Amino acid sequence: MNDMSELPPCPACRQGNTYPDGGLLICPDCGHEWSASVPADVAIQDEDKLLVKDAHGNLLADGDSVVLVKDLRLKGSSTVIKGGTKIRSIRLVSGDHEVDCKVDGMSIMLKAQYLKKA
Repeated sequence: MNDMSELPPCPACRQGNTYPDGGLLICPDCGHEWSASVPADVAIQDEDKLLVKDAHGNLLADGDSVVLVKDLRLKGSSTVIKGGTKIRSIRLVSGDHEVDCKVDGMSIMLKAQYLKKA
């Protein structure tokens, strides 16, 4: 993946001028950063609509209910959210953590790869 022609275009602005920086891919045109390890089709910007797929490849939408597929430790705290926890009324956002939601009264952002549609 060292050749510039092998790098995927930016999912935010669709420009092909991307470059790797550690584990991230960066678009110098719009400043968008995303994980190089996440498949390109997980979070794709399609005009004004954000398409996000869960751990099983199902499309997620704003307001959906999802279930965690594994235990997740919240960064910066000792709190663990158990696998199987149902989360209601998700909101999709762009970035490396695609899902904004509330769990036990806490606002958190999660990666879609740890969720399945309920």
